[in-house]
Amino acid sequence: MTIRPPLPPFTLETAEKKVRMAEDAWNSRDPDRVVHVYTEDTRWRNRAEFPLGREQVRAFLQR
Repeated sequence: MTIRPPLPPFTLETAEKKVRMAEDAWNSRDPDRVVHVYTEDTRWRNRAEFPLGREQVRAFLQR
């Protein structure tokens, strides 16, 4: 498991930084960066698809 600062408890500044880092990962359109924004046991829903965990989310984003 990789620890990625900033970690809680958050100040306004560190919370904004954490959100900005997540937005940057999503906007990169790189599935490997995007999945690390989410927890290992993340659950997604996209219409009729329900990817579970980072590996399924990565496969979903790569399509």
